[in-house]
Amino acid sequence: MTKKAKEIEEVMIGMGDEAKAKHLMRFFKCAPDQYGYGDKFLGIKVPETRSLVKECRNLVSLKDAVDLVKSEWHEVRLAGFLFLIELYKKAVKSKNRKSVEEIVNLYLELIPYGNNWDLVDLVAPKILGEFMVDCQEKRQILDVFSDMSDSLWHQRVAIVATWTLICHGMYEETLRIAKKYLNHSHDLIHKASGWMLREVGKRGGDKELRDFLDSYASKMPRTMLRYSIERLPEQERQYYLKYQKND
Repeated sequence: MTKKAKEIEEVMIGMGDEAKAKHLMRFFKCAPDQYGYGDKFLGIKVPETRSLVKECRNLVSLKDAVDLVKSEWHEVRLAGFLFLIELYKKAVKSKNRKSVEEIVNLYLELIPYGNNWDLVDLVAPKILGEFMVDCQEKRQILDVFSDMSDSLWHQRVAIVATWTLICHGMYEETLRIAKKYLNHSHDLIHKASGWMLREVGKRGGDKELRDFLDSYASKMPRTMLRYSIERLPEQERQYYLKYQKND
């Protein structure tokens, strides 16, 4: 670990709170047989981590960020990913295409360290999602990740990264990946898919959302369907719930 990364990790360890850490371990399902099993928490809230990143963002190199992402502590890994976002934004602003692509590809390699939903949701749209807006070829990675049945986190990246595309009026990838997840077994994928479908309807894709629901409501897992219809009028929600899949 670099000197700067070690310094930041030590500061964060000093910020820890044992009681909060225990609460976070329950919240992020770290018990045996749960999706977050084995993770270690310091007990630092996200706003505190963001404040630290904001304070140090001009002092951290790409190597520092990578070392932080590989930390044993969940919050330190989050800080590393947030530093990576800051470095990505700097590269974009300076129009340094080589650095932009380097950071995107590095993020793809580091996804296994983003081994909980917050480490996916706070990062994937800001790096991979942003890059895909102007790089259609990179969107092919979503199908690769969505087919990785042995990696829940790659599969969640595949759907959540499309949030940025949705914000730019691009819905095709979201609808395609959500369709692939109709028979997925994990609740975290059902929630993410329903969330992104809801965003499609919220951000200009009203027709696309309803077309998807008309075609697949009867096949959608209960959680995916309920998340996707949250913003629809009550009468429409009840209409689609009639076709609810019991899983």
